[in-house]
Amino acid sequence: MVEEDGLCFPYTKSKIPLFIFFKNARLVFKMDELGQEIAQIALPAVLALTADPIASLVDTAFIGQIGPIELAAVGVSIALFNQVSRIAIFPLVSVTTSFVAEEDAVAEVGSEQQKIECLESNSSSNNEAKELLPQSGESTLKSKTSSFSVESSKPQKRHIPSASSALVIGASLGLLQALFLISLAKPLLNYMGVNPDSPMLPPAKRYLTLRSLGAPAVLLSLAMQGIFRGFKDTKTPLYATVAGDVTNMILDPIFMFVFRLGVSGAAIAHVISQYLISIILFWRLIQLVDLLPPSITDLKFGRFLKNGFLLLMRVIAVTFCVTLAASMAARLGSTQMAAFQVCLQVWLATSLLADGLAVAGQAILASAFAKNDFERATSTASRVLQLGFVLGLVLCFMLGFGLKFAARLFTKDVDVLNLITIGIPFVALTQPVNALAFVFDGINFGASDFAYSAFSMVMVAVMSILCLMFLSSHYGFIGIWVALTIYMSLRAFAGFWRIGTGTGPWSFLRS
Repeated sequence: MVEEDGLCFPYTKSKIPLFIFFKNARLVFKMDELGQEIAQIALPAVLALTADPIASLVDTAFIGQIGPIELAAVGVSIALFNQVSRIAIFPLVSVTTSFVAEEDAVAEVGSEQQKIECLESNSSSNNEAKELLPQSGESTLKSKTSSFSVESSKPQKRHIPSASSALVIGASLGLLQALFLISLAKPLLNYMGVNPDSPMLPPAKRYLTLRSLGAPAVLLSLAMQGIFRGFKDTKTPLYATVAGDVTNMILDPIFMFVFRLGVSGAAIAHVISQYLISIILFWRLIQLVDLLPPSITDLKFGRFLKNGFLLLMRVIAVTFCVTLAASMAARLGSTQMAAFQVCLQVWLATSLLADGLAVAGQAILASAFAKNDFERATSTASRVLQLGFVLGLVLCFMLGFGLKFAARLFTKDVDVLNLITIGIPFVALTQPVNALAFVFDGINFGASDFAYSAFSMVMVAVMSILCLMFLSSHYGFIGIWVALTIYMSLRAFAGFWRIGTGTGPWSFLRS
């Protein structure tokens, strides 16, 4: 038994928190109730999360046919856009998923309790009525009772204040991001290493400016994805994302080559796809959730802002490392930047497969912690970590053998291909570490351990940035990838330390 706040909960565990990583490891692929729930959430989430990077890879492949300068220019613009976007997106989506899952779990418990009380009350009333009414009146009573049951069973919209808060914050941040990127495009690109006299500047500026017009749609759609994840519904975001990204892939060659718009056509196609995704998700959301709360105080902006600020610290630290790496590559020249862009896109696209497991872990854990179900929380954490490690090993072998041949899909430049070959071992061998790092993130967010996630990542970023600056200046392209490997290893270790030592929300593991 685990005692928390005077209440006791059944829980079976080992005395050593570290053993959570090996708990029931032989059942890692078992499709029991937990396995099925993880699969139902993770598989659609994986497909949705990888759809956008795949669309970016398609963009990269089309742009690579124009030339290495355009490929490098778009690579810098995408890195910059993603950094600014993630500063707003990641805290919003992560906080939304946890809060919606918690509120939905509490509402579910309250609804079940209300149903039990209602059934008991109806049963008592029916028994009294049977004694008082004549036999002929029973049919009328049954008819009324049946009518009441049918009426009460009609689906009602959920009252989830966090959903409304997420939409308001997402729309506001999207508009601010668009204004920021459009008005400061040139100095931001200069900061990224694209000098005023660089041939990369004109195409990079055109792409960044046009793509920034889709920032409001990007933040709104991802805020809504966070809401659906909190409901443990990852299929709806999948359908919307696939519809948008297929549209993007169809419009890419039309705008780029038929209308001869080049990199501008790629940006326009991407913006159209993002607004399509937002429209689909919003149409579905208004059918499920009451988005107009009774009072503005129900929106609880303070809770969002407090935890969002913590994750803002974290995401700045996370994205700054990757963006600094892209900036260092850009300073080496267009050839190095083009090779780095291809390797980075593949590295992130495959690593995000593990983020599907992180989404499943976060949603299930947030619900389990809200219900004080520590046994389910432990089993979920163990299962998603073990699945994440296995996924990382599979990706390692796939990329190690296949990326050399797939690289020709992105460019035909011999110098760029030679550099990509050098980066392949780093991209492949880091996959198990990357997978664990992503899964640990989902676990910590599910436990609402936002403070630890923020401060630990800041420490990781400081050490990684020092390594990046030293290694890139001394070893160039290889040094950048060595530094990124160190960065992901430290990030995984931070998550390992929290659970393995049984501290914070995991202190019950030591009880």
